[in-house]
Amino acid sequence: MGCAWISSGALTLSSTPYTHCNDSWKLPKFPSYPSPSSLLPTRSPICNCRCQLSAALPQNDLKFVLHDALDSAGQNTTHSRAARDGFCLEIQKLSNIERETSISIYGGVDLGRAALHIASEDDSLISHSSVPLPVDDFAERLDNLSMDYCCHYSSSFSSSPENFVQCLERYLYIDKGFRRTSTRNQVEQRALYLHSVLTHRSGSASMLSLIYSEILKMLRMWGLLNFDVEIFFPHDSYSCPKGYHKQKSKESDQSHIMTTQTLLVEMLKDLKHAFWPFQLNHTRSLFLRAAQAAHCSNGSNNTKESAVEIASAKAAQHRLQRGVWTSVRFGDMRRALSGI
Repeated sequence: MGCAWISSGALTLSSTPYTHCNDSWKLPKFPSYPSPSSLLPTRSPICNCRCQLSAALPQNDLKFVLHDALDSAGQNTTHSRAARDGFCLEIQKLSNIERETSISIYGGVDLGRAALHIASEDDSLISHSSVPLPVDDFAERLDNLSMDYCCHYSSSFSSSPENFVQCLERYLYIDKGFRRTSTRNQVEQRALYLHSVLTHRSGSASMLSLIYSEILKMLRMWGLLNFDVEIFFPHDSYSCPKGYHKQKSKESDQSHIMTTQTLLVEMLKDLKHAFWPFQLNHTRSLFLRAAQAAHCSNGSNNTKESAVEIASAKAAQHRLQRGVWTSVRFGDMRRALSGI
């Protein structure tokens, strides 16, 4: 998984799958327009995710090259910068211990608001609206899920942990109709943003896990739970997050436990993969897909599939050189860069 180090106006990208690529690369740009291609990643030994960076640096030292490039292109980034600041304020509350703490345990970081600030930044980048995303209203909608559960399933608090989990999942997945969707489908990109998931009841595994954990957090804050519930994060493409009594957990469950930090990384990774402009050949890393587009070639045989990939790579390169940030079928460079 690629992670970005964003500071002092520079963007670099590094991860283990990229280290076998020996050359840094950059697509050419026209001097009259700040091309998105000038923001594409170059190889670096530094590997950090956005949440790690935000916790490590003082607020005034945080800079993001994407906002500066958009400002140079004449686009107003006031709301997107404010959303980024809101995200950083939440992430800076992360302690070293809380980074490794399960998302089902209440902590100082408000994951719901952090996710809504991510959505607010991307919304302002693509909508150019004069009004920011109403983060407070959606945060209230998220809290209302917990209050509504109490109204309909108050008897579950005095029942067994297993019955409580069954009631909570009946409420979430049947009564409220939340369902899991594929993040690979371009049509379902709204499944990656918390405000859209709360509205349409269709979300990725990370979004559903966040909602599940936020309900548990509120019930715990209100003193309604006297036992520990853990969330089983699915690693397949169809299952929904499930809860289980922590005291009855098995060793095999450990790999499915999401910490605060890993959930944040998962959310950002989903966005990065969904909006990366070079959508073909998902067996390759993001860096290698972009490098292939830069060189408009690959090492495969001259098959029909490789010809399509080469043509698509050339089209992606041409769009970025002309300053076209987004395409219906080939992602959105602005939101991809926000994800890393």
